[in-house]
Amino acid sequence: MRKWLPVLVVLAAVVASVSVYSQLPETMPVHWDSNGEVDGWSSRFWGSFGLPLAMVGTYALMRFLPLIDPRRENYSKFEGAYEGIILTLLVFLLCVHVIVLRAGLGIPVSMEKVLPLGMGLLFVAIGILLPRARSNFFVGIRTPWTLSSEKSWELTHRVGGYVFVLAGILMAASSFFPIGSSMPVVIGLATAAGLGLVIYSYFVWRDDPGKRGT
Repeated sequence: MRKWLPVLVVLAAVVASVSVYSQLPETMPVHWDSNGEVDGWSSRFWGSFGLPLAMVGTYALMRFLPLIDPRRENYSKFEGAYEGIILTLLVFLLCVHVIVLRAGLGIPVSMEKVLPLGMGLLFVAIGILLPRARSNFFVGIRTPWTLSSEKSWELTHRVGGYVFVLAGILMAASSFFPIGSSMPVVIGLATAAGLGLVIYSYFVWRDDPGKRGT
């Protein structure tokens, strides 16, 4: 049943669009700037079904990637976490989709508050699942060093779990910051977390006598 949950999430997005489609305007907001002001518009069709189509593409891609991964046998070692990552991404997109539909219906949306909170929760969820990932070419913290050292992969993902959870909490907290300041905080935290883990993966790899290529 667990593998069907992502399908249900995608169907929920489609049902939401169909149920309100006739009430939506011909042109609807689909993008907001860092101050929460609308700066992007789309037609009713793409505003209603653009994200559900993206969800379908994401789901299909996540199902396809393990089939072509040279380390495909490792996916069975973290199957539950992989399913959790798929579900987490789709639930996040569903939430964004619902917000877009609400905006199209004229219901006020504080995007400058909602998006940092959503991004923060996404990072926390990924951080919880990250340490369970096993070496592969598509999912996780993939650097030349994690891919050539089991020790670097394991330690980087273990530390990365804590880093993502902490960054996610700070991102969520930034939703209470003054208007215009939360998104720079989110981008800064995401950049710092990513860059820090890349550097960390190198130092673990450097000191690993069992790394590949040596």
